[in-house]
Amino acid sequence: QVQLVETGGGLVPPGGSLRLSCATSGRSFSAVGWFRQAPGKEREFVATVTWNNSNQYYATSAKGRFTISSDVAENTVHLQMNSLKSEDTAVYYCAAGLFSVAEKDYDYWGQGTQVTVSS
Repeated sequence: QVQLVETGGGLVPPGGSLRLSCATSGRSFSAVGWFRQAPGKEREFVATVTWNNSNQYYATSAKGRFTISSDVAENTVHLQMNSLKSEDTAVYYCAAGLFSVAEKDYDYWGQGTQVTVSS
């Protein structure tokens, strides 16, 4: 049974940092991505990484502030988020599937973790 479990969300002031983790089990994947959904908005792509960590791709909003990485030994993908802004507030989901920005290319999803950026 495939499982994706996100951890690391929380409340952080503007300019702060958080590290999200996505622990996977059940099988290996081509890639793992992070998406987010803010209140009243559609879910959007944030970043994705190939399972062997050879390729990464970021949304414009994440580029330069977020870093995605894959730890094959731990079956875990991390999303390091720095210089956080209030507009980063959202529920963050990890998903496993193809190396893509499109939700339809991801077959497995975690339950989500809340990130709130506020003073």
